Amino acid sequence: MQERKPEDVLQELKEMFGGIIKCLPYIIAILIIVIGLVGTIYSIGPDEVGVVQRFGKYSKTTNPGLHMKIPFGVDKVTPVKVQRIFKEEFGTRTKTARGRTTYSMQSYADESLILTGDLNILDVRWIVQFRVKDPVKMLFATINPIVNLRNIAEIVMRRLVGDYTVDEVLTTKREEIDVEAQLCMQTLLDKYDTGLTVVTVKLLNVNPPDKVKPAFNEVNEAKQEKEQAINQAWEAYNKVIPRASGEAERTIREAEGYSLDRINRAKGDADRFLAVLEEYRKAPDITRKRIYIESMSKVIPMAKQKYVIDPKQTSILPLLNIGQKIKGENSK
Repeated sequence: MQERKPEDVLQELKEMFGGIIKCLPYIIAILIIVIGLVGTIYSIGPDEVGVVQRFGKYSKTTNPGLHMKIPFGVDKVTPVKVQRIFKEEFGTRTKTARGRTTYSMQSYADESLILTGDLNILDVRWIVQFRVKDPVKMLFATINPIVNLRNIAEIVMRRLVGDYTVDEVLTTKREEIDVEAQLCMQTLLDKYDTGLTVVTVKLLNVNPPDKVKPAFNEVNEAKQEKEQAINQAWEAYNKVIPRASGEAERTIREAEGYSLDRINRAKGDADRFLAVLEEYRKAPDITRKRIYIESMSKVIPMAKQKYVIDPKQTSILPLLNIGQKIKGENSK
């Protein structure tokens, strides 16, 4: 095998690189065309819109689908999910959401400890669900809209909880706080042009802090005992008072009935007396005899023993043995 000279090798290399150098402009042109085509076409998802910037300035907003833009950094497209519901948590964090939801055991007391209107401290945990209403405002009107939303949510929740007592927040006013918090948050978000809209504000857990739970439970037990005693007293009241009121009403009605009866009887007796008097004046003898006969017809039936005495009798001796004769007859 013939040994090759260095001059021949150099000559071959020059010829090879010379061909490559001649083709280099074509290769660069092809690469530029490929890169341009790749950078010109972009896709926007079904739940997104594309915010297009040209030389860093907002140009337009594109809908879902395939679109074209000027490559090489002239146009920049930022996809924004406008249909998705996002969630921010306060006082807690979701660890896993698939299957059974689990939460982080880490404490977020700086977010959740809130002072109530009656100067009690509660551990309030809640969530805020929101979506993007205006992607242009979200990207360019504020530096960090999510941080703004979290700050606004804490401010609003602390103000609202501070307007109620601890019992109201724990029981009856939770739904009212949810609604008011959503309205107040939306007002502030619109004022600062965050481009976000609040979908839901929901209180998850409202409890006293762990350090004061025993004392809080004792207070609740005392309140429950107080409420029980009050309810028992009202129960006794509702049993006794209506019955006494009924008896009093019945006594009053009986007295009124008796009074009305006496008055009517008195009026009847007076009217009857006046009628008799009128007849007596017309015929005194006849009226006197009729009154006598009517009186005797009432009295005689009530007498057990009756004695008929001769009006011509002048001596009282026959009358002395009346009782003895009766006793003798009865003994027979």
